[in-house]
Amino acid sequence: MQLVVGRIGKPHGVRGEVTVEVRTDEPEARFAPGTVLRTEPGATPPTASPRSTVLRTEPGAVPPPAPADGPGVPFRVPAELTIEESRFHQGRMLVAFDGILDRNTAEALRGTLLVVDSADVAPPDDPEEFHDHQLVGLAVVTPAGERLGEVARIDHAPSSDLLVLRRPEGRTALIPFVRAIVPEVDLAGGRVIVDPPAGLLDL
Repeated sequence: MQLVVGRIGKPHGVRGEVTVEVRTDEPEARFAPGTVLRTEPGATPPTASPRSTVLRTEPGAVPPPAPADGPGVPFRVPAELTIEESRFHQGRMLVAFDGILDRNTAEALRGTLLVVDSADVAPPDDPEEFHDHQLVGLAVVTPAGERLGEVARIDHAPSSDLLVLRRPEGRTALIPFVRAIVPEVDLAGGRVIVDPPAGLLDL
């Protein structure tokens, strides 16, 4: 399974650095210098200069420099990007990738998703801690065994993490991921036991 750890945003400065929307609890580890991340097209196509088009290349390909002149010269978003440097600046993650040397090239990466393979992600040491991908898709049941739906995704809110429950009828509900409401996570059994207070699933 491919796990999204970030989404490339707008360029920062003129030397190829980009902002990254972080989607991992371990940004220092995931964006450490030398780390190789795979890329996937994002939901929003990159909005580079009018003379750029976006193509995918094979793993290990080195991105060519930004086109100098002439319309229709393609920029190829590589299937992998290697992190040269990363840092936080005013609450945002800034990343420099090998071979991305100017603002035009950085702009062509906008909207690209950065992913890792779930097999490369070690399980947490704390038995009460879980990676998002371990929870997504699990059945959600009450202590009595009534099926409430399944975990669609995890939302990371400031106050607590939230399980986004997909109900059988198609709507969703938010469940705070706290022991008082989620007393048990049974990974082996493929289920999460939830004891929701009255009215929680109707919000």
